[in-house]
Amino acid sequence: MSADIAVIADDLTGAGDTAAEFLRSGWSTELRLSGSSRTGAEVVALSTDSRALPVDAAARAVAERTAAVRAAGARHLYKKVDSTVRGPLRAEIDAARTAWSSRALMVVCPALPAAGRTVRDGTLLVDGVPVAQTGIGDDPVTPVRESHVPTLLGAAHVRLPGGAPERDAAEIAAAGPVVVVDAETDADLRRLAAAVAHLGPDAVPVGSAGLAGPMAGAWAAHDEPAPALVVVTSLHQATRRQVDALAQHAPDAVLRADPATLMDSHAWSAWCTTAHDRFAEPRDLLVLLAPEERAPGLEPAAVNRRFGTLAADLAETRRVAGFVATGGDGARAVVDALSATGIDLVGEVAAGVPIGTLIGGPAQGRFLVTKAGGFGDTDVLIRAAEAVRQRRQ
Repeated sequence: MSADIAVIADDLTGAGDTAAEFLRSGWSTELRLSGSSRTGAEVVALSTDSRALPVDAAARAVAERTAAVRAAGARHLYKKVDSTVRGPLRAEIDAARTAWSSRALMVVCPALPAAGRTVRDGTLLVDGVPVAQTGIGDDPVTPVRESHVPTLLGAAHVRLPGGAPERDAAEIAAAGPVVVVDAETDADLRRLAAAVAHLGPDAVPVGSAGLAGPMAGAWAAHDEPAPALVVVTSLHQATRRQVDALAQHAPDAVLRADPATLMDSHAWSAWCTTAHDRFAEPRDLLVLLAPEERAPGLEPAAVNRRFGTLAADLAETRRVAGFVATGGDGARAVVDALSATGIDLVGEVAAGVPIGTLIGGPAQGRFLVTKAGGFGDTDVLIRAAEAVRQRRQ
């Protein structure tokens, strides 16, 4: 699996504080220190450790990271920069633009109003003072000699006209391919984020943690949630009633297997093909339902393993928001098939029905709801599937 959003920062703390903004907005998020950029998390944050590097070395580092996340399938890029514009910004932004897309539009706003960093008329101010006139201007490692960001970057400058995001987006697009946008308040950043999201994946926001939070919300609002995969192997009547309620809610979502299918390898293979075909269709969820009756010789452990393996196979073929698994043995089979080593619990769908994100394996970071077979109200599976899909909302 690959991340939906890649954050490329010029240092580790910047990667961390930006990743935290996406995590706060409900995106499953992972901060990678090294190794492959492929992940099961929706957001992966990476550091190039390039803030103090020479211009050419910084550009190479950013280009390599950007090309890697693009090749891995990331749909959006957030280029994190210092809120006081330290480091080789122009080289890094140009490198990211070239590596991301021939149509990339870099939208730059380093504002962080909560820390007194604002952009007015293209000039970066720290508590109202142009940044180059503050102590940051004489930083011993990365001094800042220019406060006017468009001049620093050789970029265009716009003030958003306001109104509909479409109008703001058109203003930005007309000024590209690198454009600096003013922002003095959090409301300005939210408006900018809405415009960037409207422009689509070719638009790359370039900013501090200040813009990251609004972008997390704007991308979530524009993103069609991935489907939930519900695996039901529990025989408990309470779970079967919950499945009936789910079937009434989404009649075409439930795919039922019979005992004969599970006992015949060819029939099971054909049923799995049907599941793959159904899951390839646009849908909110797919329910894999084991038979309520068990024929002689049909071992429960074998049923759990088959359904767990199928769930993992399906998740490899299509982006999935997460999983709902019922019954202790069935849930364990799903987790094992996904090669997960644990669950990072983040809350409850209902009392005693936890939701968390998977740790380890190719689906790391994806949501998982586990439910005991005899537990929960009639609508709990409906609520669990919605919680998995709509966690960011």
